Amino acid sequence: MRKLKQISLDEAYEGIEQNRLYFLYLYGTNCSVCHALLPQVEEVMKDFPQIIREKLNVHEIPAAAGAFSVFTIPVLLLYVNGKESIREARFVNIDSFRSSLNRIVSMLD
Repeated sequence: MRKLKQISLDEAYEGIEQNRLYFLYLYGTNCSVCHALLPQVEEVMKDFPQIIREKLNVHEIPAAAGAFSVFTIPVLLLYVNGKESIREARFVNIDSFRSSLNRIVSMLD
C-alpha cells in the first residue's frame, strides 16, 4: 500500500499548483479519528494511482489550519486543476468519499 507522504505547507501549495489531481489529508498528532481514518483513506486511494496524495499535520504546522480553513480534523481535500473539488471533515463516510472520487476521475478521463 502506498502511504501518504508527510509534507510541509509550502509543499502542499506546490502540490495543488503543479498537479491536475491532488489529494491532501490534514490531521493532528493526538487525534484518534485521524489515525483511525488514515488507513481507510490510503486503501481507497490505492484505486486512484493518478491522484498525487500527501498528508499534513496541523498540530506541527498550525498555519496550515488557517491556510485551508480547517476547524476540525481530519479533513480530506481533493484539488482538480488547483481548485478544491472535495472537502470532507471529521466523520467521513468512506463509501461516499470513494464515489465522489470515482465521479470526478471518470469525468476527467
